[in-house]
Amino acid sequence: MQTRDILGVGAAVLAALALPAAAVAQSAQAKAAVDSAKAAGVVGEQADGFLGFVTGGGDPALRSAVAEINAGRAQVYREAAARTGATPEAAGAAAFVNVVQPRIQPGQFYKPNGGGWVKK
Repeated sequence: MQTRDILGVGAAVLAALALPAAAVAQSAQAKAAVDSAKAAGVVGEQADGFLGFVTGGGDPALRSAVAEINAGRAQVYREAAARTGATPEAAGAAAFVNVVQPRIQPGQFYKPNGGGWVKK
């Protein structure tokens, strides 16, 4: 994908993520659980634009919160892809680069393409 295409997909994802949390199927409870798990190093951000488990699989409530947020992100990526002609996978990757990665806090984990978990 060319840089111009990535920027277009990134802009579409940015616009979609600016919607209210309900529009991306993310409850306050799920967000709080995931934020806490990120701070504890249990959950991290992946280069595909989805959350993943750094260690273990978490308890059932945390797994449910991660699944809820990932489902909301998947919907946003499908919508961005439909508007830009890209794939949902490209939209997720663009979201990671343009939206998610800049927001990763020191001490939190992320997983780049083809690599293992990295602590910022």
